[in-house]
Amino acid sequence: MSAIDLNSPPPNHTFSVKVEKEETAGERRVRLFKDVVLFLVAVGFVILIAGLCFHTLVGSAAATAEEKKWAMSVLSAAADSIVGYLVRR
Repeated sequence: MSAIDLNSPPPNHTFSVKVEKEETAGERRVRLFKDVVLFLVAVGFVILIAGLCFHTLVGSAAATAEEKKWAMSVLSAAADSIVGYLVRR
């Protein structure tokens, strides 16, 4: 077995050292649970905002034209984001 001098590597060679911690089954469960909860909270928040905007557009007779413009802008941005996410440009 030959020894390699790390202070002067051979020409046209580089070296790297990588130290990684293995994820245990418990850590994986906690990470996945956290990811699922965060995803569900985000989806619930988006659904709540979209529902409020839809209610402003369709169900609210007291909403002003300016409020309806804001609601339409928010719904358009949400739809654009969803399409962009699905298409993944």
